[in-house]
Amino acid sequence: MGRLYIQYLSGEKIYKCKFCKVDSASRVDIVSKDFRGRYGRAYLMRNVVNISIGPKEQRHLSSGLHTVNDIYCSSCQQLLGWRYEKAFEESEKYKEGNYILEKERVLKDGW
Repeated sequence: MGRLYIQYLSGEKIYKCKFCKVDSASRVDIVSKDFRGRYGRAYLMRNVVNISIGPKEQRHLSSGLHTVNDIYCSSCQQLLGWRYEKAFEESEKYKEGNYILEKERVLKDGW
C-alpha cells in the first residue's frame, strides 16, 4: 500500500470528517444548505476533498431517479455522503458532479 495523501484546505471555515478530523470541504463550496441525506440535513457542495468514491448505483431520491456514488473519508473510510453522477430529469441536472455532505457526519472548524 502507498502513503495516504491528505489535502489541507485554507480558509477560516472548514468542514471536517467527524470521525478523524480530516478536512473535507470549504464553506465557499456550498451550493445549497437545503438538502436531506440519509442522516437528516445535508449540504450540496461543488467540491469535496480527501474522499474515496464508491461504485455507481441508481437511487430513487426525493427529487427523482439519480445515478450516484457514495463518498467515504479517505482517512477513516466513514461514509460522508454521495456524489451525483447523473440526473435523469432536466430540472435536476444542476446537481451532476456535485456532492452531498451529510451534516451529521462532519464538524465545523473555525466557526
